[in-house]
Amino acid sequence: MSLPENTTPEHPTAVTEQPVVQPATFFDLLLTILEYKKMIFGTSFAVAVVTAILSLFMSNIYTAKTLILPGDEGKGLMSAMLGQLGGLSNLAGGALGGALGGPTKTDLYITMLKSETVKDQLIDKFKLMEVFEAKKRSNIYRRLDAISKISAGKKDGVITITVDNKDPKLAAELANAYVDALGKLVTDLGMAGAGDNRLFLEKRLAEAKVDVSKAEDNLKRFQTANKAISVPDQVRASFEGIAQLRAQLTLQEIQLGMLQRQFTDNSQEVKTAKAGIASLRRQIATLEGGGNGNNVLPAVGAMPQLGQEYVRLMREFKIQEAVLEMLTKLYELAKISEGKDVSPIQIIQKAKVPDRKSRPARSKIVLATSFIALVGSAYSVFLQKKITDMSEEKKLRWVKLTQCFGLDKLFLKYFGAKA
Repeated sequence: MSLPENTTPEHPTAVTEQPVVQPATFFDLLLTILEYKKMIFGTSFAVAVVTAILSLFMSNIYTAKTLILPGDEGKGLMSAMLGQLGGLSNLAGGALGGALGGPTKTDLYITMLKSETVKDQLIDKFKLMEVFEAKKRSNIYRRLDAISKISAGKKDGVITITVDNKDPKLAAELANAYVDALGKLVTDLGMAGAGDNRLFLEKRLAEAKVDVSKAEDNLKRFQTANKAISVPDQVRASFEGIAQLRAQLTLQEIQLGMLQRQFTDNSQEVKTAKAGIASLRRQIATLEGGGNGNNVLPAVGAMPQLGQEYVRLMREFKIQEAVLEMLTKLYELAKISEGKDVSPIQIIQKAKVPDRKSRPARSKIVLATSFIALVGSAYSVFLQKKITDMSEEKKLRWVKLTQCFGLDKLFLKYFGAKA
């Protein structure tokens, strides 16, 4: 059979056909694995043995865990005291909740647990400088951060404290010591805060007593000079409503004063208190105005002059009387809070000495490293087979590339390229 014209040796444009490289099939890969099975499985076995031996030198780590819940002690007493305030109980509850207790405790307690103040108590109690053979206290802080994990449940708010250590007894003692240190810190801060609130209320209570006495004297003098004055029931209801609003306004101002002792003016607590004060002032201004026909109660400004004076004095007396009663009860509550010696933390689960290690999981480590060695050795065999089957021209290119890294001799040794 004659060759095509363009493929004759004499033709200047003759083309030499290149062999088509077929991709490796699963059968080819299986044959390669079987061909090098001793090397693949031998490497994997050797790695497993070495890993198992090395894992025996790894120390057992034990984990102790304790669960705590921020306590609500004092809320029952607070509710009982606020129940005596009548219509002001909800407002006063908000004031005390923000000033004496705070809106939430879980995040605050976690921050305290991670503070150096708590860590210092643990370091001194267990002499951790000697236990961990550290020269600097800052090294112990980092060591405690590494072996301790403090977190809170998103739904239930339960705080979990876990401590890892080679000594199971020390791990349990450290976990429980975290709780004791937190309780002491919270109690000290709470007693100091209660003392400040008591002094604040004590000063305000003394001022309220003076104001009540003045309001009462002014009302008596007016009644003596003008005898009896008949005030319509609607007007009486009007100034009693104003008196209640004024008392609430005073309470809100006391709340704001307490909050400003703890938070900045940009905090949400202070902004909320200021907004409440502004709202009450608008309501009071509406009742004390000249009346626009939209008020349910008749405005004080619509009354005769003599009646206005009587209502003003009576309103002032009622306001100061309500404020005095409220402050007296809050003051007694502050004294009780200051004198209480109750743990602010509820312990759900106390840490026990663990009897089983938490890590290392030696069997998992051995299996993982063996699998990685098996896959790695099989891949290296496939790579070696692929490079070995390369054309000499491509091998020479690889030699030039490996020369840049000084690996050309190693490449020639394993893949047999001819330079």
